Amino acid sequence: MTRLRVGVLISGRGSNLRALLAACTDDAYPAEIVTVISDRAEAPGLAIAQSASVPNTVIPHRVREEFASEADAVLSNQRAQFVCLAGFVRVLDAAFVERWGDRMVNIHPSLLPAFPGLHPQRQALAAGVRFTGCTVHFVRPEVDAGPIIAQAVVPIRPDDDEASLSARILDAEHRLYPLTLRLIAEGRVQVLRGQVQIDGWRAPTLSMLNPCELA
Repeated sequence: MTRLRVGVLISGRGSNLRALLAACTDDAYPAEIVTVISDRAEAPGLAIAQSASVPNTVIPHRVREEFASEADAVLSNQRAQFVCLAGFVRVLDAAFVERWGDRMVNIHPSLLPAFPGLHPQRQALAAGVRFTGCTVHFVRPEVDAGPIIAQAVVPIRPDDDEASLSARILDAEHRLYPLTLRLIAEGRVQVLRGQVQIDGWRAPTLSMLNPCELA
């Protein structure tokens, strides 16, 4: 089996990186992490990459174009075919996004298009919605935009605060991201006329997880 070669961009603790790496330990999983890039030297996620013996690089994000050029070089050197953003908090250079086309995805802790941007869990609580969750989507130059691949729903409890809700959404992310990458690596995901099809079906809001499992 030829595995999809994936580069991961991080800025922080790397918990989604850890989930992806755990999935990749299964010989039957159709993807592998070949490099990790961080814009922060102090990012705890770098230690996760090191412990998994994955090549890792720090590229300070001083100028978007410079970061993009250096990141492209690292990804090329490692023969990466696909990019996952996993807690990467910087806005990427538009040309970099275009170069990677439909070969770069992000995970966001809300049910996009609801609550894009910063503090989506806080936004959900303030709005008084009953459900939120997380979304894996293809990356576009606009922040938290792009065709939706998969979503997981997380119910909001009456006693939730930002910390408790964030923790449950993160748990859903750790399951949703590896599942979505598997679909992509198996060639089951396509973008047609700006919307995602999975196995030939139009499914822009495919729910990968039962909400009841996340309560």
